Amino acid sequence: MTPPPLGLRSHGLRFAFGTLSVLPVKVGRWDREAARGGMLCAPLVGVVLGCGAAFVALMLLFLGAAPLLAAVVAAAVPAVLTRGLHLDGLADIADGLGSGKPAEDALRIMKQSDIGPFGVVTLVFVLFAQVAALSQLYDDSWARGALATVVSAVAARLALTLAARTGVPAARPEGLGAAVAGVVPVRAAMAVALAVTGVAAAAGALLGTYGTAYGVPYDIVRTALAVLAALAAAELLLRHCTRRFGGVTGDVFGGLAETAATTALVVLSLG
Repeated sequence: MTPPPLGLRSHGLRFAFGTLSVLPVKVGRWDREAARGGMLCAPLVGVVLGCGAAFVALMLLFLGAAPLLAAVVAAAVPAVLTRGLHLDGLADIADGLGSGKPAEDALRIMKQSDIGPFGVVTLVFVLFAQVAALSQLYDDSWARGALATVVSAVAARLALTLAARTGVPAARPEGLGAAVAGVVPVRAAMAVALAVTGVAAAAGALLGTYGTAYGVPYDIVRTALAVLAALAAAELLLRHCTRRFGGVTGDVFGGLAETAATTALVVLSLG
Protein backbone atom coordinates (compact mmCIF):
# COMPACT_ATOMS: atom_id res chain seq x y z
CA MET A 1 0.00 0.00 0.00
CA THR A 2 1.37 3.42 -0.99
CA PRO A 3 1.62 5.76 2.00
CA PRO A 4 -0.44 8.97 1.82
CA PRO A 5 1.31 12.15 0.74
CA LEU A 6 3.00 14.16 3.46
CA GLY A 7 0.52 17.02 3.04
CA LEU A 8 -2.45 14.74 3.56
CA ARG A 9 -0.86 13.20 6.66
CA SER A 10 -0.32 16.72 8.01
CA HIS A 11 -3.98 17.55 7.43
CA GLY A 12 -4.96 14.31 9.16
CA LEU A 13 -2.92 15.21 12.24
CA ARG A 14 -4.40 18.69 12.26
CA PHE A 15 -7.89 17.25 11.98
CA ALA A 16 -7.23 14.86 14.87
CA PHE A 17 -5.77 17.41 17.28
CA GLY A 18 -8.08 20.22 16.15
CA THR A 19 -11.28 18.24 16.72
CA LEU A 20 -10.31 15.97 19.63
CA SER A 21 -8.46 18.46 21.84
CA VAL A 22 -8.27 22.13 22.78
CA LEU A 23 -4.68 22.37 21.62
CA PRO A 24 -4.23 25.38 19.31
CA VAL A 25 -4.18 23.44 16.05
CA LYS A 26 -6.01 24.87 13.05
CA VAL A 27 -7.94 22.36 10.95
CA GLY A 28 -6.95 23.17 7.37
CA ARG A 29 -9.31 20.75 5.62
CA TRP A 30 -12.74 19.44 6.56
CA ASP A 31 -13.30 16.72 3.98
CA ARG A 32 -13.52 12.94 4.01
CA GLU A 33 -9.82 12.42 3.27
CA ALA A 34 -8.72 14.68 6.09
CA ALA A 35 -11.27 13.04 8.40
CA ARG A 36 -9.90 9.60 7.49
CA GLY A 37 -6.37 10.65 8.34
CA GLY A 38 -7.58 12.34 11.50
CA MET A 39 -9.39 9.30 12.83
CA LEU A 40 -6.41 7.08 12.05
CA CYS A 41 -4.27 9.51 14.04
CA ALA A 42 -6.72 9.69 16.95
CA PRO A 43 -4.62 7.42 19.24
CA LEU A 44 -1.75 9.92 18.94
CA VAL A 45 -4.01 12.53 20.53
CA GLY A 46 -4.50 10.07 23.38
CA VAL A 47 -0.73 9.76 23.79
CA VAL A 48 -0.32 13.52 24.13
CA LEU A 49 -3.28 14.01 26.48
CA GLY A 50 -2.40 10.94 28.55
CA CYS A 51 1.25 11.96 28.92
CA GLY A 52 0.18 15.45 29.96
CA ALA A 53 -2.19 14.04 32.59
CA ALA A 54 0.42 11.58 33.88
CA PHE A 55 3.05 14.31 34.09
CA VAL A 56 0.86 16.55 36.25
CA ALA A 57 -0.19 13.62 38.47
CA LEU A 58 3.43 12.53 38.97
CA MET A 59 4.50 16.06 39.80
CA LEU A 60 1.88 16.12 42.56
CA LEU A 61 3.05 12.76 43.89
CA PHE A 62 6.66 13.87 43.97
CA LEU A 63 5.59 17.01 45.83
CA GLY A 64 3.98 14.86 48.51
CA ALA A 65 0.33 14.75 47.37
CA ALA A 66 -1.80 11.71 48.15
CA PRO A 67 -2.51 9.13 45.41
CA LEU A 68 -6.19 10.11 45.51
CA LEU A 69 -5.38 13.69 44.55
CA ALA A 70 -3.09 12.48 41.77
CA ALA A 71 -5.93 10.28 40.53
CA VAL A 72 -8.39 13.17 40.48
CA VAL A 73 -5.95 15.27 38.49
CA ALA A 74 -5.17 12.41 36.10
CA ALA A 75 -8.89 12.11 35.36
CA ALA A 76 -9.44 15.86 35.18
CA VAL A 77 -6.63 16.87 32.82
CA PRO A 78 -7.96 14.95 29.76
CA ALA A 79 -11.41 16.42 30.45
CA VAL A 80 -9.95 19.93 30.55
CA LEU A 81 -7.90 19.36 27.40
CA THR A 82 -11.05 18.29 25.52
CA ARG A 83 -13.39 20.88 27.11
CA GLY A 84 -15.32 17.95 28.58
CA LEU A 85 -16.40 16.99 25.06
CA HIS A 86 -16.39 13.24 25.66
CA LEU A 87 -18.01 13.48 29.08
CA ASP A 88 -20.73 15.65 27.58
CA GLY A 89 -21.27 13.06 24.85
CA LEU A 90 -21.52 10.28 27.41
CA ALA A 91 -24.14 12.20 29.37
CA ASP A 92 -26.12 12.95 26.22
CA ILE A 93 -26.28 9.36 25.00
CA ALA A 94 -27.22 8.24 28.52
CA ASP A 95 -30.16 10.64 28.37
CA GLY A 96 -31.02 9.49 24.85
CA LEU A 97 -30.87 5.80 25.65
CA GLY A 98 -32.56 6.24 29.00
CA SER A 99 -35.47 8.15 27.54
CA GLY A 100 -36.87 5.03 25.88
CA LYS A 101 -38.19 7.22 23.06
CA PRO A 102 -38.01 6.56 19.30
CA ALA A 103 -34.77 7.39 17.53
CA GLU A 104 -35.85 10.81 16.27
CA ASP A 105 -37.00 11.95 19.71
CA ALA A 106 -33.94 10.45 21.40
CA LEU A 107 -31.64 12.33 19.02
CA ARG A 108 -33.51 15.53 19.78
CA ILE A 109 -33.02 14.95 23.52
CA MET A 110 -29.31 14.35 22.96
CA LYS A 111 -28.98 17.60 21.03
CA GLN A 112 -30.38 19.72 23.86
CA SER A 113 -27.85 21.67 25.89
CA ASP A 114 -29.07 20.54 29.32
CA ILE A 115 -28.23 17.25 31.02
CA GLY A 116 -30.99 15.02 32.36
CA PRO A 117 -31.00 12.65 35.32
CA PHE A 118 -29.68 9.68 33.33
CA GLY A 119 -26.73 11.74 32.17
CA VAL A 120 -25.93 13.04 35.65
CA VAL A 121 -26.01 9.58 37.24
CA THR A 122 -23.88 8.13 34.45
CA LEU A 123 -21.25 10.86 34.78
CA VAL A 124 -21.08 10.43 38.56
CA PHE A 125 -20.52 6.68 38.41
CA VAL A 126 -18.07 6.83 35.49
CA LEU A 127 -15.93 9.53 37.11
CA PHE A 128 -16.00 7.72 40.45
CA ALA A 129 -14.87 4.52 38.73
CA GLN A 130 -12.04 6.31 36.92
CA VAL A 131 -10.79 8.07 40.06
CA ALA A 132 -11.08 4.93 42.20
CA ALA A 133 -9.10 2.85 39.71
CA LEU A 134 -6.44 5.53 39.22
CA SER A 135 -6.11 6.06 42.98
CA GLN A 136 -5.39 2.37 43.47
CA LEU A 137 -2.92 2.33 40.61
CA TYR A 138 -1.00 5.40 41.78
CA ASP A 139 -1.02 4.01 45.31
CA ASP A 140 0.55 0.77 44.03
CA SER A 141 3.35 2.61 42.20
CA TRP A 142 3.91 5.77 40.22
CA ALA A 143 4.79 3.64 37.17
CA ARG A 144 1.49 1.73 37.19
CA GLY A 145 -0.46 4.93 37.64
CA ALA A 146 1.31 6.75 34.83
CA LEU A 147 1.03 3.75 32.51
CA ALA A 148 -2.70 3.42 33.18
CA THR A 149 -3.26 7.14 32.61
CA VAL A 150 -1.64 7.01 29.18
CA VAL A 151 -3.06 3.63 28.12
CA SER A 152 -6.62 4.59 29.03
CA ALA A 153 -6.34 7.85 27.08
CA VAL A 154 -4.97 6.04 24.03
CA ALA A 155 -7.58 3.27 24.24
CA ALA A 156 -10.31 5.91 24.38
CA ARG A 157 -9.17 7.46 21.09
CA LEU A 158 -8.50 4.08 19.49
CA ALA A 159 -12.16 3.28 20.08
CA LEU A 160 -12.98 6.32 17.92
CA THR A 161 -10.79 5.00 15.10
CA LEU A 162 -12.70 1.73 15.08
CA ALA A 163 -16.07 3.47 15.38
CA ALA A 164 -15.29 5.51 12.26
CA ARG A 165 -14.79 2.39 10.15
CA THR A 166 -16.57 1.69 6.91
CA GLY A 167 -20.09 0.34 7.38
CA VAL A 168 -20.99 2.37 10.47
CA PRO A 169 -23.58 4.96 9.36
CA ALA A 170 -24.22 8.45 10.67
CA ALA A 171 -27.47 9.09 12.54
CA ARG A 172 -27.68 12.69 11.29
CA PRO A 173 -26.65 14.30 8.01
CA GLU A 174 -24.68 16.99 9.83
CA GLY A 175 -22.24 17.33 12.71
CA LEU A 176 -18.95 15.67 13.63
CA GLY A 177 -20.51 12.21 13.56
CA ALA A 178 -21.53 12.64 9.94
CA ALA A 179 -18.10 14.06 9.06
CA VAL A 180 -16.20 10.99 10.31
CA ALA A 181 -18.72 8.15 10.00
CA GLY A 182 -17.47 5.39 7.71
CA VAL A 183 -14.26 7.18 6.66
CA VAL A 184 -11.75 4.57 7.88
CA PRO A 185 -11.32 1.33 5.90
CA VAL A 186 -11.84 -1.73 8.10
CA ARG A 187 -8.36 -3.12 7.40
CA ALA A 188 -6.72 0.18 8.30
CA ALA A 189 -8.71 0.40 11.52
CA MET A 190 -7.72 -3.14 12.50
CA ALA A 191 -4.08 -2.47 11.66
CA VAL A 192 -4.05 0.59 13.93
CA ALA A 193 -5.76 -1.40 16.70
CA LEU A 194 -3.17 -4.17 16.50
CA ALA A 195 -0.29 -1.70 16.46
CA VAL A 196 -1.62 0.25 19.45
CA THR A 197 -2.26 -2.93 21.43
CA GLY A 198 1.27 -4.13 20.73
CA VAL A 199 2.85 -0.83 21.76
CA ALA A 200 0.72 -0.75 24.92
CA ALA A 201 1.82 -4.28 25.81
CA ALA A 202 5.45 -3.31 25.28
CA ALA A 203 4.99 -0.30 27.55
CA GLY A 204 3.50 -2.61 30.15
CA ALA A 205 6.61 -4.75 29.98
CA LEU A 206 8.90 -1.76 30.44
CA LEU A 207 6.98 -0.28 33.37
CA GLY A 208 5.67 -3.52 34.83
CA THR A 209 5.94 -4.21 38.54
CA TYR A 210 4.38 -7.66 38.87
CA GLY A 211 7.24 -9.89 37.77
CA THR A 212 6.96 -12.71 35.24
CA ALA A 213 5.30 -16.04 34.65
CA TYR A 214 7.12 -18.54 32.39
CA GLY A 215 9.37 -15.67 31.33
CA VAL A 216 6.48 -13.39 30.23
CA PRO A 217 5.89 -10.22 32.27
CA TYR A 218 2.42 -10.12 33.79
CA ASP A 219 1.97 -6.52 32.68
CA ILE A 220 2.26 -7.42 28.99
CA VAL A 221 -0.88 -9.52 29.25
CA ARG A 222 -2.61 -7.14 31.65
CA THR A 223 -2.05 -4.09 29.47
CA ALA A 224 -3.01 -5.84 26.24
CA LEU A 225 -6.17 -7.18 27.88
CA ALA A 226 -7.03 -3.70 29.13
CA VAL A 227 -6.90 -2.31 25.58
CA LEU A 228 -8.88 -5.22 24.14
CA ALA A 229 -11.50 -5.03 26.90
CA ALA A 230 -11.82 -1.28 26.32
CA LEU A 231 -12.42 -1.86 22.61
CA ALA A 232 -14.91 -4.65 23.32
CA ALA A 233 -16.93 -2.46 25.70
CA ALA A 234 -16.91 0.41 23.22
CA GLU A 235 -17.97 -1.94 20.42
CA LEU A 236 -20.96 -3.18 22.44
CA LEU A 237 -22.05 0.39 23.10
CA LEU A 238 -21.48 1.33 19.44
CA ARG A 239 -23.69 -1.49 18.21
CA HIS A 240 -26.42 -0.64 20.69
CA CYS A 241 -26.35 3.04 19.74
CA THR A 242 -26.35 2.21 16.03
CA ARG A 243 -29.43 0.03 16.47
CA ARG A 244 -31.11 2.54 18.76
CA PHE A 245 -30.35 5.79 16.91
CA GLY A 246 -29.80 4.51 13.39
CA GLY A 247 -26.13 5.45 13.39
CA VAL A 248 -23.47 7.45 15.19
CA THR A 249 -23.30 11.08 16.28
CA GLY A 250 -20.60 13.19 17.87
CA ASP A 251 -22.18 12.38 21.24
CA VAL A 252 -21.87 8.66 20.53
CA PHE A 253 -18.17 9.08 19.79
CA GLY A 254 -17.73 10.89 23.09
CA GLY A 255 -19.56 8.16 24.97
CA LEU A 256 -17.43 5.49 23.32
CA ALA A 257 -14.23 7.26 24.38
CA GLU A 258 -15.25 7.51 28.04
CA THR A 259 -16.52 3.92 28.07
CA ALA A 260 -13.23 2.64 26.66
CA ALA A 261 -11.14 4.73 29.06
CA THR A 262 -13.08 3.58 32.11
CA THR A 263 -12.96 -0.08 31.08
CA ALA A 264 -9.20 0.07 30.53
CA LEU A 265 -8.66 1.60 33.97
CA VAL A 266 -10.83 -0.99 35.69
CA VAL A 267 -8.97 -3.88 34.04
CA LEU A 268 -5.58 -2.37 34.85
CA SER A 269 -6.57 -1.94 38.51
CA LEU A 270 -7.50 -5.60 38.97
CA GLY A 271 -4.94 -7.41 41.08
